[in-house]
Amino acid sequence: MGESPTSPQSYTASIRRRIEKGGERVWRLEDFRDLPFAAAAQALSRLTRAGALERLSKGIYYKTRPTVFGNSRPNPTAIQKLAAKDKPVFPSGLAAANLLGFSTQTGRQSEVSTSAGSLPRKLVGQDTVIHARRPAAWNSVAPQDAALLEFLRCGGKTSEMSPERTVQKTLALLREKGRFERLLTVADTEPPRVRAMLGAIGEQLGKTASALQCLHDSLNPFSRYDFGLLAGLQHAKKWQSKQARAA
Repeated sequence: MGESPTSPQSYTASIRRRIEKGGERVWRLEDFRDLPFAAAAQALSRLTRAGALERLSKGIYYKTRPTVFGNSRPNPTAIQKLAAKDKPVFPSGLAAANLLGFSTQTGRQSEVSTSAGSLPRKLVGQDTVIHARRPAAWNSVAPQDAALLEFLRCGGKTSEMSPERTVQKTLALLREKGRFERLLTVADTEPPRVRAMLGAIGEQLGKTASALQCLHDSLNPFSRYDFGLLAGLQHAKKWQSKQARAA
């Protein structure tokens, strides 16, 4: 007797043919929406056990190809984009500075942040530095805005520019229409140092006192904050910078 067109073996054979035809690539369970969910999931599990696929994470698989250096590996950038579909992923460290135009360098290790508690290592890479549990409010901001918050968190120390140019570039970014106001909406979830720097930036940009009042009221008046390369902001001392540089 032949196989039933809806038998587990037939589903496995159908998916295997698609995978072989597709060559080296990442496959997701949702790529087989035309098949029953349970049947597709079981077929992918069988193909993984048989060595035809490598499981990267829940519902995500990779079809390798042989090379002279061993089996191929998935593209890290594409894999991180996949991770971002399930959990928010933001650029951090040099990646954030690069995105914002403060640096042309690329780190030896990828560096990302997320509002999730963790990210699957097989998706973002075993050597990737992960900063977990960023505020959930970040999920509503654009990647460049999140990168700017990361940049402020490190006091601009990932910039390869001089302190003066770093300040100028930061002001130019925050001067773009609506950006300061967008960051202001999530500022209450940021560390005090970031709130203080945003206050100093806002004052230098000429934002109204009422717009900055919430930032001012949120700071401990007896605390001092390390502004890093942004200590040259005109109002850094007023906003409790530890040591303001000459503008």
